[in-house]
Amino acid sequence: MTSTLEPKDPPQANGDCGQPAGPEHFLRPEGTAVDLVVLESRANAKGVREEDALLENGSQSNESDDTSTERGPEPPSPLKETSFSIGLQVLFPFLLAGFGTVAAGMVLDIVQHWDVFKQVTEVFILVPALLGLKGNLEMTLASRLSTAANIGQMDSHKELWKMITGNMALIQVQATVVGFLASIAAVVFGWIPDGHFSMDHAVLLCASSVATAFIASLVLGMIMIGVIIGSKKMGINPDNVATPIAASLGDLITLALLSGISWGLYKELESRAYVNPLVCVFFLSLLPIWIIIARRNSATREVLYSGWEPVIIAMAISSVGGLILDRTVSDPNFAGMAVFTPVINGVGGNLVAVQASRISTYLHMSGEPGEGPGTAPRKCPSPCSTFCSSDVNSRSARVLFLLVVPGHLVFLYTIHSMQGGHTTLTLIFIVFYMTAALLQVLILLYIADWMVHWMWGRHLDPDNFSIPYLTALGDLIGTGLLALSFHVLWLIGDRDSDVGD
Repeated sequence: MTSTLEPKDPPQANGDCGQPAGPEHFLRPEGTAVDLVVLESRANAKGVREEDALLENGSQSNESDDTSTERGPEPPSPLKETSFSIGLQVLFPFLLAGFGTVAAGMVLDIVQHWDVFKQVTEVFILVPALLGLKGNLEMTLASRLSTAANIGQMDSHKELWKMITGNMALIQVQATVVGFLASIAAVVFGWIPDGHFSMDHAVLLCASSVATAFIASLVLGMIMIGVIIGSKKMGINPDNVATPIAASLGDLITLALLSGISWGLYKELESRAYVNPLVCVFFLSLLPIWIIIARRNSATREVLYSGWEPVIIAMAISSVGGLILDRTVSDPNFAGMAVFTPVINGVGGNLVAVQASRISTYLHMSGEPGEGPGTAPRKCPSPCSTFCSSDVNSRSARVLFLLVVPGHLVFLYTIHSMQGGHTTLTLIFIVFYMTAALLQVLILLYIADWMVHWMWGRHLDPDNFSIPYLTALGDLIGTGLLALSFHVLWLIGDRDSDVGD
């Protein structure tokens, strides 16, 4: 283009040049030519930018494994993980969570000899139910926030604060209600076999359960939020680390709180019996505040109304596991089971929660529950498709299953080194224990593959519904298989002279 523009003829009356009305200097021939050249150059630049963007997107789509043009951009990095990267990201939180369950087992091994656990044995029934809150509430919170972080719903500070306040209020409502119902279940399960009912013990169980659930959920919920925000900023998939870390301190904190609170309230029964009812009334009176906050938040309003079924049913399932624990540990011949119960239940729950969270995130990337291709509910998936196929969820299931044996060996050695428990780690005991642990995780991973897809196909969000059921089933299956192992070991003569010491 030359620096001198040739003058053009003035626009004709019929408006061939389409000159708009305006100030006088816009009507000059020179101004018209300059305006046209500028507009043309801008259009050319815009076209070049759009062409470059299309070429770039085209090259990315050619490199992608997904050839569909209807689902938009390539899914984020969590779906491109290799087995090595999955194992590497899961390993440290898994070990951390496992050591947390070991610590919880050591605590339970000690406190089972306290007066409150001997005189009010129903406290044992509360143990799996309250430890299961990490699956009912904290792991569900972690899965929900991990999915929100992965799909970009927590990028702005406003969205982040909205998710935090709503979800914290929600888990306080759920923790208070579930703690109250767990105490009722403990009273009923303790009264039916014995036929004996004590009002003082019932109020003690209610106060201990509600206070423990409230405080533990508050502390763990704040930790979960920090973990998810930090992992997202560090470029780590929150699905791989959030749920195990939720359990790493969850069992220890919850069990320590339950032991301390129940012991303190048991001491108050002798001199100030009115303290126990006051504790119950105080925490129950806070419920309306948390309900109002959760209702005002659109992100948690639906869960507040529809999320009770899995939480309550999971609590009932865990309470059955607690009944098994109570009846087994109360027998001095099987007192050694106490230290291993949080470990086997915690490891199984942690691994299946990771898998459920990953499958849920995978499905959310295709749309809302019930949408997307291949989301029809499956009646019964093949075990080969769950563990042996080439898709990313099957790959993660294999990685998680392979962590069971080395993880439990580390945890058993830790318990043995700390001289915990009343059971000698003989070869036959390790074989029975590992068999129970492998069978538990195998069943849970298979159920998770079916349950998450089944819920998704029925327009239910797996983040809110699947993990409570899975962790509760982990408690029941783990406690049942462990109790069965101890009974079989006793029958075949693998007994310890230090049992009950």
